[in-house]
Amino acid sequence: MFAMERYSVINEKRKREIVLLRGSGCVYKKCTFCDYYTDSSKDDEENFKLNREVLSRVTGEYGDLEVINSGSVFELDQKTLELIKEVCLEKRITTIHFEAHYLYKDKIADLRKSFSDFQLKMKLGLETFDYDLRENKLKKGIAEKAPEIISKEFDEANFLFGISGQTVETMEKDIQLGLKYFERICLNIMCENSSSVLPDNSVIKAFKDKLYPIYKDDSRIDILISNTDFGVGD
Repeated sequence: MFAMERYSVINEKRKREIVLLRGSGCVYKKCTFCDYYTDSSKDDEENFKLNREVLSRVTGEYGDLEVINSGSVFELDQKTLELIKEVCLEKRITTIHFEAHYLYKDKIADLRKSFSDFQLKMKLGLETFDYDLRENKLKKGIAEKAPEIISKEFDEANFLFGISGQTVETMEKDIQLGLKYFERICLNIMCENSSSVLPDNSVIKAFKDKLYPIYKDDSRIDILISNTDFGVGD
């Protein structure tokens, strides 16, 4: 068993540092494809101790920091949130990226006020605009269908490709809508985990053959063939 890597530097496209922190855990926990929520603890002090060590590695070299955790930014303890501000001010980091589930959308405005010294970029785990796939198979808990409403409080979005039922056409539609309604998107290829959703190798091959060559150099798109391609996780 390898130790969880919690700090990395992304040196291409939007260059930034990235940290994988630990919070109290995803409050939703219904996504059928995800077992990511296991990286959590209800002990705020232990979480802060771990997060402090991770944040101590931040250098500010690109002035841009992405913060992820097993769930949403709203599940990080308050001391960790305050430390993120302190570190970013000290290291002259101007842009911070956080992730949040759609159920927290009404809390984002207050978070932006709290981090008003920074340019805050909020990322949504949308997975797909295909409502049937998203809600009936993936169980994302996003009842809204209109892209312009879904994207209202968010700047960036994650998409999940490589699942049975997806085609080159549906994946390309997601990419095009993603680029229309968000500043940046991240395309995650489904990797086998302990969840009930398995990767479909034929869909993954179709993505790699038809779409990857088109979009791999797009500066607004990150593509993770493996879920550790950003250098964090295990």
